[in-house]
Amino acid sequence: MDPSKIREKIGRFRILVIGRANAGKTTILQRVCKTRDNPEIHNSAGKKVDITMLVGGCRCRELTCSQRGLHDIENETVFRSNPGFVFHDSCGFEAGGESEFIKVKAFITDRSKETKVTNQLHAIWYCIPMDEASRSFTASEDKFFSQCDTGSIPVIVLFTKFDALYGVAYSELKKEGRSRKDAKELAPKRAEETFRDGPQLKLINGVQWPPKGHACLPNMNKDNADCGALIERTAGALDDEALKQLFVSTQQTNLEICMKYAIER
Repeated sequence: MDPSKIREKIGRFRILVIGRANAGKTTILQRVCKTRDNPEIHNSAGKKVDITMLVGGCRCRELTCSQRGLHDIENETVFRSNPGFVFHDSCGFEAGGESEFIKVKAFITDRSKETKVTNQLHAIWYCIPMDEASRSFTASEDKFFSQCDTGSIPVIVLFTKFDALYGVAYSELKKEGRSRKDAKELAPKRAEETFRDGPQLKLINGVQWPPKGHACLPNMNKDNADCGALIERTAGALDDEALKQLFVSTQQTNLEICMKYAIER
């Protein structure tokens, strides 16, 4: 089906973004939508939520859930640069405890029952930051992946701030006798290799309801940040062909993926 006809039928691609505070969620959404601007927030009644006064005029800082008015998971987040995506935000279960988790489960269930595809939830991005000491699942992640069956809605785990592991890899390479220059060049590859055999992937693959994929996202604070892995993993996790084509045609960061799926069709 032609992407324009799919867009006319379905409308926008809807994503729930879950993650603890300071997981880098806003920054990733800005990169996906190719902008530094803050999003527009609309409540369930379609009324715009004014966040200008809350952020003090700063256009590129990471906004908290309360600043964005996103304590209501029903609120819709949209960037002017790419209104084809609509995002819903959960603050992470540590912010609201059991009540927040119940809200997330109910939201996923309710959206699954929507008869109109345009109102359904199409994907879930679960953000886990790698710049924290534990660099692993907290009780929040364990609760979600062991108790929340998302049905046909694919979950992609985003290991955000992945470049934090580069420093660890750099130190290891220096201890092995590498020069500063070599250690710096080799650190990203070493971090990726270590991560593949690390506890994080073993944990997400061993849970009750494992995600359909994961993406490691380093340096998302940079304008030339590469979102390719996130786009490709999400597209690959979508079983519905129409939704896959809608997602691929809506994203603006990776032309190669557009060409790939156009050829496969």
